[in-house]
Parts: sequence; structure tokens; C-alpha cells
Amino acid sequence: MKKIFFTSLVLIVAGVLASAQPTKKVYVFNLKEMVAPGIARQMNRAMKDAEQQKAALFLIHMNTYGGLLDAADSMRTTLLNTNLASAVFIDNNAASAGALISIACNRIYMRSGASIGAATVVNETAEALPDKYQSYMRGMMRSTAEKRNRNAKIAEAMVDPRTYIEGVNDSGKVLTFTTDEAIANNYCNGKAENINDVLTSENLTGAQLVYYEPTWLDKTIGFFMNPAISGFLILVIIGGIYFEFQAPGTLFPIAASVIAAILYFTPLYLEGLAENWEILLVIIGVVLLGVEIFVIPGFGVTGITGLSLIAGGLILSLLNNIGFDFSFTPQGDILKAVISVSSGIILGLLMIFLLGAKLTESKRFQKMVLADSMQSSQGYVVNKTIIKEGDSGTTISPLKPSGNIIINGKVYPATALSGYIEKNTDVVIVEVGSNIVVKAV
Repeated sequence: MKKIFFTSLVLIVAGVLASAQPTKKVYVFNLKEMVAPGIARQMNRAMKDAEQQKAALFLIHMNTYGGLLDAADSMRTTLLNTNLASAVFIDNNAASAGALISIACNRIYMRSGASIGAATVVNETAEALPDKYQSYMRGMMRSTAEKRNRNAKIAEAMVDPRTYIEGVNDSGKVLTFTTDEAIANNYCNGKAENINDVLTSENLTGAQLVYYEPTWLDKTIGFFMNPAISGFLILVIIGGIYFEFQAPGTLFPIAASVIAAILYFTPLYLEGLAENWEILLVIIGVVLLGVEIFVIPGFGVTGITGLSLIAGGLILSLLNNIGFDFSFTPQGDILKAVISVSSGIILGLLMIFLLGAKLTESKRFQKMVLADSMQSSQGYVVNKTIIKEGDSGTTISPLKPSGNIIINGKVYPATALSGYIEKNTDVVIVEVGSNIVVKAV
């Protein structure tokens, strides 16, 4: 009887102690797409969250054919420098950049039939890039393998088919391991058919699984990087600039243009696509366009250069280029960027030609442009045949380029032929039509 009582007491105490111990957490990050700057940013955030939650293990659930080298380098550096225990579960593929990230983890688990390797740096047509790129990748693979006490020469063979390893890589081809081959060569810690098998191998059975969920920022960035949305923002940027130049001081068009530019560039900047110099190209283009409209009569080299810089900056900001090196930029991405920007610009120009005149002459737009209406009692008259080319007058407000002039005691709205004309400047009429065009005497 005493023995039964003592056994029951022990079991109760053990149960209380077990329940008092906090449940261990395993933080899971899904990597099931191409490796890109956005994925690197999300993984960095996930690892910080895992550290705050004091996770026992940071687990990458992987199935990728690779991606961008700079993003993969950022991810492997983060994994090598963290104090978190890390593991990767290769669900099917860990190719190229995926192999580099996997090797950076403390432990590797693979499903039956999975593969790891084939880390040669290639372009969008799967052709190997020049040796300077391969050399850099070989160095990263070797140093990462050494850090994790894995065979560095095997890591190099995953990049370079010339690396000969007897019995491992003697075929003259880039090395790719199956699950069993990876286990035999210390590039896999064991088979796992699912995450629960990984937890069992890690002695974390029953651990609480915490999955990384994309934040509102991730979703917002994805929304604004949609080609249809970016095309619409380009339309607003172009249209806003044009209508502000048509009626300087209106503010609403340029405010819309600035907001659209911020919404266009910010997601691209956060994703590591838009660089400072690419944004600067657009700014310089706008300045040159303003110079063409306000200072230089007609439309020539300055205006064309300005439009070209605006279009070029918008296109380049969508691409993963390094300066003017497009080796890592898929041709499909280039074509998609050109189509997206061209569509926005063409629609913007169509809007300008089809709606420009109606919009600028509408009562609502005129209220935004002028503080007061032009009443006949104040000396304003409708332009008929009262005045003609060659008549002289004086500005009663600055023309920048639109404003008011007085001729023979009558007030008329007018536009400067070019540049900015100060108030109280003598002018001569050079054109009379739907609008009066003048130049300084």
C-alpha cells in the first residue's frame, strides 16, 4: 500500500514539475520561392522575432531552385552570425542559392528524394557566368562549409565541375547530392519526411511551432509592386508633373505626383531594387523638363533628355541590376519593367492630350489655380478681336508662365512665351488664339 502511494506521489510531482517547465518553441520560416532581397529582409525579421521569443530552434522549410546571389549572401551571413540554433528541412530542392543557405545552417535534414547542390552562378538563360562570379561563389561556399565543419572541397565542387574528389565528384560535372549521398558525406544530418520528424531528431518533440507570417509591410510592398499598380502610379507621376507645369502654384497636381513617386519608389527601395542614383535620375529628368518648359522655348534636346532620364530611372528601379551590369537580371524582368513603365507613360500622355485642355479649363481646376474669379466689373474682358498681335501691355501679376496683363485699361489672362516674366514688365503680344501669348519687350 505504501509502495503504491509513494509511486503515485512521484508521478504527481513529476507531472507538476513537467507542467511548470515552459514549452520550447521552434520558429519556422518557409522558403518556397526564388531567393530575392524581399525574402532576405523577411528572414532577417523572422530571426529577430525568434530571438525575442527565445526559440530553441530556427527552422527553414525549404524548396527552392535558387535566386539572387546578393540576397543569398545576406541570408547566409545572418545565419552564420546568429546565436540561434538553426536547421533546414529540404522538402524537395535546395539548388544554387538554396544550397548556400542550407550549408549555413547548423544542421540539415532532407526528405527522401530531395537534392542539394548545383550552385554554379548562371544568367537568366542558365548559362554559366564568367569565372569572376564563380570564384566569388566558390569562396562563399568554402568559407560557409568550413564554418559549419563540413568538407569545403565538396562545397566548391557544387560550384565548379573542375573540382575533382575521388569517389564523390569524378564525373567532371557540377556536384548535386541526393539525400543518401548528402548523409554519407556529412551534408545532411538525417532523413525527415515532415517537420515532426525534424523535431524528433532535434529532441524537440512536442515543441510549440511558431510560423513567420508576412507583415502588413510585406503585403503593402507586394501590392504596390504589382505591375498594374506601378503602371498607374507612373501615370499619376507624369500627369501631375504636366498639369503643375501648365498651372504653376496649383500644388494639387505636383502633390499627387510626389505621393505617387513615394509609393512607387519606397517598396522598390526596401526590396533592394531601387538605388539612390536611379531615383536621382528621375529627379534630374523632372528638373530638365521644367527647364525646357519655363526657360527654353519649344521642345528640344533638354526636354527629350529629361523624359529619357525619367523613363530610364523608373525602369532601372524595377530591376536587380548592379550599376549598368545586368548579368544577374533576367531578360523577362527587363521586358516586364519596360512594358510597365511604357504603359504608364503612354497612358499618361494620352490622358494629357485627351483630358488636358478640358481639365485645365474646367471651373473646378480654375478655382484651384486662381484665388478669385475674373469679373468684368474688375476690368477683365473676354478675348475676342479687341486685341491683336503686336499690341503692347504691362503685366499686373507675375507670368509663371500664366498670369494677367493690362492693355488699354483692360485686364486679360496671358501666358509667357518662355521663362518667367516679373510683375510690372512691359510685354508685346506674339499670338492671339484660345490664349494670349506674350513676351517681354
